[in-house]
Amino acid sequence: MSNNKYMTEQPSNYDGLEKMDTLELLTNINHEDKGVPLVMEKAIPQIKEFVDHAVTKMKKGGRLFYIGAGTSGRLGVLDASECPPTFGVSDDWIIGLIAGGDKALRKAVENAEDDFDQAWKDLQAFNISEKDIVLGIAASGTTPYVIGGIRKSKEHSILTGSIACNAHAPLSKLSDHPIELVVGPEFVTGSTRMKAGTAQKLALNMISTSIMIQLGRVRGNKMVDMQLSNKKLVDRGKRMLMEELDIDEKLAGQLLEKHKNIRKVLDSYDSQIKKRMGS
Repeated sequence: MSNNKYMTEQPSNYDGLEKMDTLELLTNINHEDKGVPLVMEKAIPQIKEFVDHAVTKMKKGGRLFYIGAGTSGRLGVLDASECPPTFGVSDDWIIGLIAGGDKALRKAVENAEDDFDQAWKDLQAFNISEKDIVLGIAASGTTPYVIGGIRKSKEHSILTGSIACNAHAPLSKLSDHPIELVVGPEFVTGSTRMKAGTAQKLALNMISTSIMIQLGRVRGNKMVDMQLSNKKLVDRGKRMLMEELDIDEKLAGQLLEKHKNIRKVLDSYDSQIKKRMGS
């Protein structure tokens, strides 16, 4: 057993990986992954606390910032970038920042995560204020870029949260609303792109989706504000309208072409029904 106190750095539960055949590798990775949802279930109360406070802030005009490095940073940028097409919100409502800038999304930027001051500089470029929220993401919970950003945010009375995959991580101790997802040693020792990355992605899915629903960006169970940016999404929009309004595909297409937005079509129908009932 390693002397390192952090679970993300503990030796794998498996050894001799290079001697395993493909089936053994896949089976063992899958076995390790099976424990991640159970960890997520235990963390729901922590995630709830962060989401509730974030929704309150965002209803008053606040923005949500994700800050991270490496895999954690990429996952934050990914989640933020998917909110506009999914929920029809502007790209300045949930913002993902990664140590080393956008070029770090594809290639590692040497030493970028070791700068305690850079995250705050990156946040200042967006004129961050007390209205906003910052969520620091770091599997180890020790990344200087993230710790520095959370520390400076707190100094400026900005609400903070964190996602770490070690218990009692330094990052957790700093943030207002820590979320700890202790998934245990990785299949490949220290490779936190694996179980830790999966847990972080699940948490971000839960956070952004719950926030968007509570901010009115879903109707029933439908993405009524999604951007109709390709044929697949237009077809999905038609199916939504056909199901919701009990109309045929041709009329659904005509309405979508006219209003360019699923919610607008539904609101228009609702308005017509109210007028008829009132007449």
